[in-house]
Amino acid sequence: MNKVKVGVIGIGHLGRLHAQLYKEVPQAQLIGIYDSNREKAKQQGNELNVPVFQELDQLLREVDAVNIVTPTSTHKDVARAALEFNCHLFIEKPIMETVGDAEEIIRMAREKEKILQIGHIERFNPAMLALTDVDIKPVFIESHRLAPFNPRGTDVAVILDLMIHDLDIIQMLVKSKVIQIDAHGVGVISKTVDIANARLRFENGCIANITASRISAKKMRKMRIFQSNAYISLDFVSGISEIYYSADWQNHPFQDGTLAVSLGQIDVGNVKKEIKYNKLKREGVNPLVYELTAFMESINANLPPVVTGENGMEALRLAKQIEEKIEQSSNLIQEQFKS
Repeated sequence: MNKVKVGVIGIGHLGRLHAQLYKEVPQAQLIGIYDSNREKAKQQGNELNVPVFQELDQLLREVDAVNIVTPTSTHKDVARAALEFNCHLFIEKPIMETVGDAEEIIRMAREKEKILQIGHIERFNPAMLALTDVDIKPVFIESHRLAPFNPRGTDVAVILDLMIHDLDIIQMLVKSKVIQIDAHGVGVISKTVDIANARLRFENGCIANITASRISAKKMRKMRIFQSNAYISLDFVSGISEIYYSADWQNHPFQDGTLAVSLGQIDVGNVKKEIKYNKLKREGVNPLVYELTAFMESINANLPPVVTGENGMEALRLAKQIEEKIEQSSNLIQEQFKS
């Protein structure tokens, strides 16, 4: 096993976790950390017992890969600098501030033949991993991502802060082009949008209704998927997925029936259908450790990452389109009040 020399750039709350958890990734050798706030970097370096680099270039000369966990507005400049030193990239979501910047960095990484993984961590949630063998073909999706207010992250709207997680998952599941967007949102506490709802229509007919809020009394991260003969519920907080399905579902992964619980029969017209239930969870998974391990494995095997730069760009593109729709609807409401 080749150990990948890796550095963490940006040592705030999440960057500190990256640096701390790299010690649990056998394929990684944490070389050090860097932050433009040198006092904070020094403090975190002492607490984590890892080397602190005073200049970014010094770190980039010593590593094979970097985790960019800086403010989104700095992602482009840091990523370009790292690629100039031929480093593989892990970039926290959202990938960039603009789609154009994302296209530039993706192109540069491709030209230099470097791995580019984006930090959409819900791909590694146990609830999501438990559905690996399930044939998911959504016709309707409903998701709620609600969180108590936290000043961290309010420099951007809740769409880029929270909703983008679900946009990435939904695009991965539906595998179809969005053809219509209806979105509304308001700022309640911060100067940006704190609660938003978007309704997406896909080319294949699927509808997704997505709500994100950072002014909730309780945390909720749930997604409900409806499809022919099955209803799937994911709880990203507990890491558990539940499946309710008709016994005549042809493509369910429980053919031997050992995991299924029968909930009895229901009348559908003149036909009786048996309904079964499964509760699924992938045990022993720390999503962030799994995510960092996957990054190291992609580098060692020279294989595409689980979440590619293109995946991150498409989630960003959709988030920006939703923000534009919210701005349009807000302007329309303001004009109506004026009149």
